[in-house]
Amino acid sequence: MTLKIAFQMDPMETLNITGDSSFALMLSAQARGYVLYHYLAPDLTWDGGRLYAMARPVTVQRQPGNHFTPGEPVILDLGRDVDVILMRQDPPFDLSYITATHLLERIQGDTLVANDPASVRNAPEKLFVLDYAHFMPPTMITRSLGAAREFLKEHGEIVLKPLHGNGGKAIFKIGSDGANLASLIEVFNTAYVEPHMVQAFVPTVVKGDKRIVLVDGVIAGAVNRIPGDGEIRSNLAVGGTAAKTELTAREIEICEALGPELKKRGLIFVGIDVIGGEWLTEINVTSPTGIVAIDTFNGTDTAAMIWNAIEARLNA
Repeated sequence: MTLKIAFQMDPMETLNITGDSSFALMLSAQARGYVLYHYLAPDLTWDGGRLYAMARPVTVQRQPGNHFTPGEPVILDLGRDVDVILMRQDPPFDLSYITATHLLERIQGDTLVANDPASVRNAPEKLFVLDYAHFMPPTMITRSLGAAREFLKEHGEIVLKPLHGNGGKAIFKIGSDGANLASLIEVFNTAYVEPHMVQAFVPTVVKGDKRIVLVDGVIAGAVNRIPGDGEIRSNLAVGGTAAKTELTAREIEICEALGPELKKRGLIFVGIDVIGGEWLTEINVTSPTGIVAIDTFNGTDTAAMIWNAIEARLNA
């Protein structure tokens, strides 16, 4: 099956090809004989009832510093000239991101967009997960210092993090004495217009924060991310260490609960985060990562699973 694939993602020049999931998807697509295009979200233009993007055809190779070869820019009619669009630009999940989902949603009847743009818009990582609160640690969404203080009294130690943050940025642990809670809430309320996420601290985070990837609702694999010394954050981007892992019965239960809804929503590539083998904290749908580490440890080919799922949807 020969397909034309447009990747809406970050600049090709900035990719760290060693562990980048988007690059792994590009390599896999090219190996299948797909034709690849790359463009940035700001390159979208809506005109006369059509959605266009100034894009470059690209070929890719696993050569650090020389990992892609661009062709001459072309104007693509995204509803007619390509078969699939992968929306893979990194967060922040801001108005620019939301606008891109609205534009891409308008061509869904003509071109398959993965993940489904309306579902991405309606399922932000730290809000969609509230549908599965029974799997989560105690959680509060608030801008209120008073509410956060009461939550701290109830749970002893808490974590404060931005509602639309990513990559382990701006996550703070607050001890039972509440030192710095008022200052942090003040800073967060100044920096963000939305409320913030407050969660009971889960000590088993020292055992790792597991990234589990689901492809069209089916478990593809997992990698455990162990926090570095003196850290509560386990994201690989902030110094966490990847380790081979197996799923617990609780994690399988979580995946089985989420899977049908993810498939129904057209969320083909999803990464969920589970702490200590039992506590669900996020459902990542914007630009999930982790497949390179998973495949390295398990000898699997998650990129191929994703393309198989996309082909199945095209043929349905």
